[in-house]
Amino acid sequence: MKGVILAGGTGSRLKPATLVTNKHLLPVYNKPMIFFPLETMAACGFKEVMIVSGREHAGHFLNLLGSGKDFGLKLSYEVQEEAGGIAQALCLAEDFAEHGPVAVQLGDNIFENTGQLVNGVKKFSADPNGAMIFLKAVPDPERFGVAEVLGDKVASIIEKPKNPKSNLCVTGFYIYDGRVFDVIKTLKPSGRGELEITEVNNYYINNSSMKFETVEGEWTDAGTFESLFRAGELARKTALENQK
Repeated sequence: MKGVILAGGTGSRLKPATLVTNKHLLPVYNKPMIFFPLETMAACGFKEVMIVSGREHAGHFLNLLGSGKDFGLKLSYEVQEEAGGIAQALCLAEDFAEHGPVAVQLGDNIFENTGQLVNGVKKFSADPNGAMIFLKAVPDPERFGVAEVLGDKVASIIEKPKNPKSNLCVTGFYIYDGRVFDVIKTLKPSGRGELEITEVNNYYINNSSMKFETVEGEWTDAGTFESLFRAGELARKTALENQK
């Protein structure tokens, strides 16, 4: 299985900070944001990882990260010509994934504890069929895709609901079998003109092939000024604990 980090988009919610650089190159406490998903991919045992970014700053990622050897990874790069959504960005990795299973992380997601991600990758590798998402209870689920869980199954995912059915948000780490690329090709742009990853996830739910794990420890995205600040606090806490 290979890994993909999605680091495109315009970072519009972080302007003016993103007028001169990609969101994922902004500092989160003591290192660039993109370092965190790379470290997560390495912790999960991946060796080959592709970074998908927009054309404006693709060279900046290459200059910063090079071959990926500092992370113990072999990095590849792909350019997303325009912001077309998470699913559209993932589809660019079809050849890289060789039509096999793939793990995907959004470049602005930071996990305090990667244990459940590591366990999930191992479980999926043992039975690489369907899909797996990683859920986290949050105080503001209306900001995210929200999962309704019934027993040991995910019943539905609703994107940014006004009245969430639960407080379980879908974090930005997903695992899919090789069907995902064919699924994406059937999607139509949403109201905001993007191919939505929630639609991909609901395909697997509707086909009774969605698995899930619950994330332990803190988690945050870093796509707004408030969440970027929280991400910095989490990174600082983790760094200080590692120094003890």
